[in-house]
Amino acid sequence: MSKWACSVRRESCGQQAIRYDKYRLSLQEILLSFIKGAAVCGLLSYTFYRSMNVFAAMLPVGAVAAVVLERKRLREARQLLLAHQFKESMVILSSALSSGFSMENAISVSLEELTVIYGENGLIVREFTSMVRQIRMNQSIEQALGDFAERSGLKDVQDLAEVFSVAKRSGGNLSEMMRHTAEVIRDKMQIQEEIRTLTASRQLEQKIMNLLPFLIVFYVECSSPGFFGQMYGTALGRLLMSICLAAYLVSYMLSKKILEIPI
Repeated sequence: MSKWACSVRRESCGQQAIRYDKYRLSLQEILLSFIKGAAVCGLLSYTFYRSMNVFAAMLPVGAVAAVVLERKRLREARQLLLAHQFKESMVILSSALSSGFSMENAISVSLEELTVIYGENGLIVREFTSMVRQIRMNQSIEQALGDFAERSGLKDVQDLAEVFSVAKRSGGNLSEMMRHTAEVIRDKMQIQEEIRTLTASRQLEQKIMNLLPFLIVFYVECSSPGFFGQMYGTALGRLLMSICLAAYLVSYMLSKKILEIPI
């Protein structure tokens, strides 16, 4: 079971609504983040400076950055799973609306199928269960959808809630409008998944290229000990290595930006 799934189980036990746009790290996750940050700082300080003083200076910044990045990674992983399950729910919901069910009944019918697919602990099952419960407590479907959209942090869920709110106020064929919206959202998310699949090999290449400078330095150091001595023992050498480190970090951030394709 993944770490964000464990967090979902903890929140489920407390019957609290999940804020998908936020993530609270457990103590174990914080400690693991510190270890990762220390390892990265050790790798950078050894490769570019060979200095314990530099490592000590990097460590606080690296530890904080590691926690921030780990929280961001786990939050995005949970939102990605929710987005995938939401896409499947749109297929089922669209089918129910096409069969003539109202939006309220379509959500109830969709919940039964989603429970079979994802089980009772599925993220989207939890949200559909919450919406059905709110409807039975005489809350409007508009409020239930709005609450889910606000907590999800997903643009597609927010679009669905907004379209439903506008369609309900303006009148017209509500089921047809929601069916069309569900199909559009489903198609959009399908394209997003295809893009992630097509860029998977490029992401692997990016990770290999990120490791390449370190591998080259280690190889040269092992085959020709002392070859980089001037780079670590002189002021000019340290300046050049600092420039190389800055160039590496900029290249790393650019490579991640290039592979982020928004839709």
